[in-house]
Amino acid sequence: MADDVTGKGQGGRLPSRYYDPFQSFRAEMDRLFDSFLTGIPALSTFRQGLPAEEGFTPAWDVKETEKELVVKADLPGMDEKNVQVTIGNGVLTLRGEKESERKEEHGNYHTMERSYGSFQRSIRLPETIDEDKAGARFDKGVLTVTLPKRPETVKAHKKIEIKSS
Repeated sequence: MADDVTGKGQGGRLPSRYYDPFQSFRAEMDRLFDSFLTGIPALSTFRQGLPAEEGFTPAWDVKETEKELVVKADLPGMDEKNVQVTIGNGVLTLRGEKESERKEEHGNYHTMERSYGSFQRSIRLPETIDEDKAGARFDKGVLTVTLPKRPETVKAHKKIEIKSS
């Protein structure tokens, strides 16, 4: 099945390889609450002020070069002290917790809401990676993990001459 330009398949849903049953369940529960709260104006306004998503799954890019594997994860609004990077048994794992707090004061009422969410993403690494030389850097909400390949696995490219007949 070909994806449309939005990257979504039929009915606006992501292709099955991206299907997350928990996200689907959450969307259905949100729909039910929204339909219930629509009839009660005060509750409907309250529901609109809630955070859209308390947990999240960070987007990441994985790039392999001749000498290394580089993983970049977007972690907006996070601090490096709330992120943990581990590697072992051929698996790289990113874990983190995100907290946010929102205060509102309107006339005679005050609201303060806190939301917490955590994530964990893992990726199996190729056997060519030298786990002992892995490094990570956090800059402006982007975590970059550099995983060098073992020198004996980095092969020099040999140019093959093409002969005409």
